[in-house]
Amino acid sequence: QVPLVESGGGLVQAGGSLRLSCAASGRTLSFAAVDWFRQAPGKEREFVARISGYIETYADSVKGRFSISRDNAKNTVYLQMNSLKPEDTAVYYCYSGQNWGPGTQVTVSS
Repeated sequence: QVPLVESGGGLVQAGGSLRLSCAASGRTLSFAAVDWFRQAPGKEREFVARISGYIETYADSVKGRFSISRDNAKNTVYLQMNSLKPEDTAVYYCYSGQNWGPGTQVTVSS
């Protein structure tokens, strides 16, 4: 059983939007700290955003463009990504309770 699964990735043009989802099975995400990370080819995995309770934290590179939120009824955490740039291209992972999801690919074309 995979505790966390991401979805919502895809190919989008620069300036476009995507919404990623992180769904949990077997454990509740309600009020848990949930992070989004990303890893671009040839680069280290980097922090993108965190929600803990309802406190949100963002990397400087995505502030004002990305928004993290949770829906406790659906046991899901979302990452709304607006004004996407080619440098946002990466595999996006969610992380919570020492569990990583398998990741979802986001590709932003110029």
